[in-house]
Amino acid sequence: MPLPRRGLYAITSAAICRNLDTLLRAVSQAIEGGTVIVQYRDKLNDAATRQHQAQRVQALCREAGVLFILNDGPAAAVAEASFDGMHLGDSDGAVAEARQCCPGVVIGATCGQSLERALLAQAAGASYVAFGAFHPSSTKPLALRATPALLVEARRRLHLPICAIGGITPENAAPLIAAGADYLAAVEGVFGAPDVTAAARAYARLFV
Repeated sequence: MPLPRRGLYAITSAAICRNLDTLLRAVSQAIEGGTVIVQYRDKLNDAATRQHQAQRVQALCREAGVLFILNDGPAAAVAEASFDGMHLGDSDGAVAEARQCCPGVVIGATCGQSLERALLAQAAGASYVAFGAFHPSSTKPLALRATPALLVEARRRLHLPICAIGGITPENAAPLIAAGADYLAAVEGVFGAPDVTAAARAYARLFV
């Protein structure tokens, strides 16, 4: 499945991954609200649970025509589920290794506050890059800050889609889109909301 042009990139939270029914209900609601990418991210459950959950989330996404991304390196991703892509964090291995292992999938790369790292990821075969954190984040409270100026420069020098992440809400997101973000990634902003569908819709409307 190809990358969507722009939109909400919803990343599962630790809380909803504790229970399969809760996870599937929340992901369905985020899809209903208009998310264009779902990333399954679970750092707590054992490998067998992750595999089962990832397969079920992947089935939901495929039925809805939503891109399904696994948060992990290539070996774990291949073991866990059929998938459209993987996202590589700071310790998930090199983009070039992932591209060699999985030539036909979407590969995203965390680049923090570094345009140089993004340029290297692009050269190694990344499909998109992610910068952040742009605001205080409960998911990664110690993350260093990125600025909209980084997005402006990245938009000028990269030919890949750009994802902004870190404490992004519908209220503070507009400057990031204006600066060049193609995707807004949200964890608690979507899955920590009392109404997941309404929360996802509020982000999705920013791209209309």
